[in-house]
Amino acid sequence: MEDFNLHYRFLNWRRRIREIREVRAVRHQERYKRILVDGDILSYHGNSDEVGCYVAPRPLTKENNYFEVCIMDTGVRGTIAVGLVPQYYKLDHQPGWLPHSVAYHADDGKLFNGNGVGQQFGPKCFAGDRIGCGVQTEFFDRGMATVFFTRNGKEVGSVVMAMSPDGLFPAVGMHSLGEEVRIDLQAEWGLDEDDSAMMVDSHEDEWGRLHDVKVCGTLLEYIGKGKSIMDVGLAQARHSLSTRSHYFEVEIVDPGEKCYIALGLARKDYPKNRHPGWSRGSVAYHAADSDECTDAAEVNYKQRRVRNIMYFNDEDEEDEGEDMEQEYDGKKVTVFFTRNGKIIGRKEAPVPSGGFYPTIGMLSNGEKVQVDLHPLSG
Repeated sequence: MEDFNLHYRFLNWRRRIREIREVRAVRHQERYKRILVDGDILSYHGNSDEVGCYVAPRPLTKENNYFEVCIMDTGVRGTIAVGLVPQYYKLDHQPGWLPHSVAYHADDGKLFNGNGVGQQFGPKCFAGDRIGCGVQTEFFDRGMATVFFTRNGKEVGSVVMAMSPDGLFPAVGMHSLGEEVRIDLQAEWGLDEDDSAMMVDSHEDEWGRLHDVKVCGTLLEYIGKGKSIMDVGLAQARHSLSTRSHYFEVEIVDPGEKCYIALGLARKDYPKNRHPGWSRGSVAYHAADSDECTDAAEVNYKQRRVRNIMYFNDEDEEDEGEDMEQEYDGKKVTVFFTRNGKIIGRKEAPVPSGGFYPTIGMLSNGEKVQVDLHPLSG
């Protein structure tokens, strides 16, 4: 009998160990329903009659106490919610609707704190806006949490709530066709030494000029009319390329209606309503002229080496009437372009006075590109 009891306890012990391992494994898995997950991109994948919800694999901690969501597309209704939930939150409910959860809802700017009735909290959010959510770490060991929300790097407000035993997990809810966001579970949030205001890196300071283009982290989105050839949206980097910073990359996230996306180099005072490559002092590759406009295009530039040109303009224009000899300093470089890692051409071009600046042009609704001005390779 004693041997049987020992054997029984041994089996229970093994079963308990297996259950603990299974629970630990689940804790490292993200949970989602009616959400399509593609890397850090989350998009609604339902019929708009039911909620879709995503729950991150790990809760916020003292070391990682903040995350951020960039709205890439508001879809039909913009019913996007960002907040914190228990680990096993019901995935057919928006964050904030059920007890022990809280969320900021983009469509109406309301805060939902554990029930289906929201309270007016902050402004509505649209495509290109960033919603952040974090926990003040001093309350982690007290069973309570002060949860704060941000919009485009500025704090909107905070609320105190009880923490669930498993912690508070980042969550995103959606409820209409076309809704899409980019989630950053490693976003940073802290005090700025100059003005003591909370802020995050928006990457907006990397761009010297923005015309009909919205910046969301490293994502650029066309917000112009897209009705005529004069409705070009232009984004130009703040700093010109040099021998130390000679390379940048562009990935086409969404080709939009017509994929009128151009990427290349242009002089600093380039016209805001002209695609790069159309006016003098510029060189560019136009995606719409290629055989396909799908995943990615890359642009490389090096002094004395360069690789391609689809559009190149070094001719003086009647409406500008400037002396070409004063525009260029006599230096020439070879500009080259690559597509999906393969060289597609090269062209020697005179360098405008002041240098060549990475420049992106867009011209049709829905166009979005991801830009890395400082890639690790190249």
